[in-house]
Amino acid sequence: MLSLWPIDPVPDQADPWHSDPMTSDVATICSELISLDTSNYGDGTGPGEASAAEYVEAFLRGAGLQPERFQTTSATRQAVVCRIPGQDPQAPGLVIHAHLDVVPAIAADWSVPAFEGTIHDGMVWGRGAVDMKDMDAMILTVVQQWQSHGIKPRRDIVLLFLPDEEAGGRHGAHWVVENRPELLEGVTEGIGEVGGFSVELANHMRLYMIETAQKGLAWLRLKASGTAAHGSLIHDDNAVTRLARTISRIGEHRFPIQLTPPVQEFLEAACDAAGVPFDPSDPEAVIGQLGPAARMIGATMRHTANPTMLSAGYKSNVIPGEAQAMVDARFLPGLEEDFFAQFDALLEPGVTYEPQEKDISLQTTFDGDLVAGMTAALRAEDPHAIPVPYTLSGGTDAKALSLLGIRCYGFAPLQLPADLDFTSLFHGIDERVPVSSLEFGVRVLDRFLRDA
Repeated sequence: MLSLWPIDPVPDQADPWHSDPMTSDVATICSELISLDTSNYGDGTGPGEASAAEYVEAFLRGAGLQPERFQTTSATRQAVVCRIPGQDPQAPGLVIHAHLDVVPAIAADWSVPAFEGTIHDGMVWGRGAVDMKDMDAMILTVVQQWQSHGIKPRRDIVLLFLPDEEAGGRHGAHWVVENRPELLEGVTEGIGEVGGFSVELANHMRLYMIETAQKGLAWLRLKASGTAAHGSLIHDDNAVTRLARTISRIGEHRFPIQLTPPVQEFLEAACDAAGVPFDPSDPEAVIGQLGPAARMIGATMRHTANPTMLSAGYKSNVIPGEAQAMVDARFLPGLEEDFFAQFDALLEPGVTYEPQEKDISLQTTFDGDLVAGMTAALRAEDPHAIPVPYTLSGGTDAKALSLLGIRCYGFAPLQLPADLDFTSLFHGIDERVPVSSLEFGVRVLDRFLRDA
């Protein structure tokens, strides 16, 4: 059983600026970043991340640092790196990785402009507000305050702002790992997005979700073959119907529950906090305690495979000889072979597939000095915080960085209102983040990163 209180809260630091003035700029920075359209369409047609990279470089230079802005695969795909020297040059470094791209937004769907960074009703609105220009802004705010007050972290911290996370990182994190690994020389640990946010249980206990694992990714292109023929004939060898049967079977299939260690650890901690027993034979029973977060946690108990695209034919009276579909598959950490064995059994004869994008799963343990530091920083700002490990149903740039032996966690701390359906805002309509949550995150990151 995971202990809910392994560390005593850290007393408030005595810094005179460790208060409201420290966080006053974060909402403005977040708004300005959102106003820079860095939509990633996944096919190379978007505006790229150069405008945001230029903003970050100028901001860091204005704070007195020496960042490097560089292009990866083209002039529009740009990244920024900046190493902040620590007090102990012998200590291994820590990377904070953040991405500058966002998924596209359809303007007609939104009640506010998606790329203006509007601030109203105590929220910063716009595409990227939670994924992940909020974290970009929190990082910049902390660093600016450190520079203003002569603060040095315990060890070297590498800031890495990347392009192309939303399309798999081939133009971003993976490119850096393959072409500029020296940027991360001496780095052994890292933090990034989709972790550290609060989830309030039905009994009002607050869990803070620290991401320790990620499901693997496989975007699969399915192809069904058949015999081309005139549409007026009786025809049994039809690629479209063959593919349709397969896609229907995949879309309706529910993979069995398989509890990986970090998922079971999370469920045990959530049950403990909720005051209900954990029943390993019925792990979904606790999901009802989690509110909107239940969707994301539920997806980490099993493999998933969802059809997302279909294409076939070129004329209404011609039966095509081939039909294609795309499936977004996510497999549990350590169970890739198991997933594909189950997936293969769902295919009709004559249907094949090949990965269009594939990435590893990720898993680490919820222990060590870094986890202790996250826990202490959270409890210093929220004495009732219950930090727990969890598995991300998607993926981040941490997968690429882990190939360099870097132990990665998701930690972008936010204390959220209980009634905010936060997980639905990732890639969602009217994406927004509370200003108070950003300010909380700045304070937690400052405490954590000084001594990490």
